[in-house]
Amino acid sequence: MTAEAVLFDFDNTLYPYPPCHRAGKAGALEAARERGYDVDADTFDALYRDGRREVKRELSGTAATHNRFCYFKRALERLTGEPRPGDALALGEAYWEAYVDAMELFPGVAETLATLRDRGIDVGIVTNLTTRIQLEKLEALDLADSIDLLLTSEETGREKPGSVMFTLALSRLEARPGEAVMVGDDLEADVGGANAVGLETVLFNGDVDADESLEGDREPDRRIDDFAAVLEAIE
Repeated sequence: MTAEAVLFDFDNTLYPYPPCHRAGKAGALEAARERGYDVDADTFDALYRDGRREVKRELSGTAATHNRFCYFKRALERLTGEPRPGDALALGEAYWEAYVDAMELFPGVAETLATLRDRGIDVGIVTNLTTRIQLEKLEALDLADSIDLLLTSEETGREKPGSVMFTLALSRLEARPGEAVMVGDDLEADVGGANAVGLETVLFNGDVDADESLEGDREPDRRIDDFAAVLEAIE
């Protein structure tokens, strides 16, 4: 197809998430120990998971489900039985500082985004997370001048695969669904959500076998292993 706009997921699509998350948790653990918490890595991981589980259970469908400060706040309350606001703040800040320091774009991302812009194709990022940290990531990766739009689920009040994440982005870019492509790594949030509103979809870095059969909205129009192959999907 000839696209007027290409929408991208952010986390684990433009850069790999797992090494950044590992670095973030290591940074938070170091901060916890510096503040007097005598916990080993396994205990800290368990506390983090418990805090995350509680937040996701109670705030499902909202951007706050990704808020690391909420995770650490709950984890420390569970550990100590009392509020520890200063410590929760310190752990959250340490997490994101280490996370952002570890970020590197996937090969071909910068060049691909530049080529799209050179061709007059609008580039948007639609992402399920809170706005402040996504702005920080965008600056850290030096992508601010490579996109036309950043839209977070905090801004819309709904997470992908909710349709507003795609329709509002297209409205702001003045593009119709039939003129747009969505690129992401998540079959439900990115592929299913975009397919449901009529966008063509490209699965990149998805955790799915190449020969796995998918059905319905979860079937991408294309699967790619090389980010630069995005350009082939819109020719």
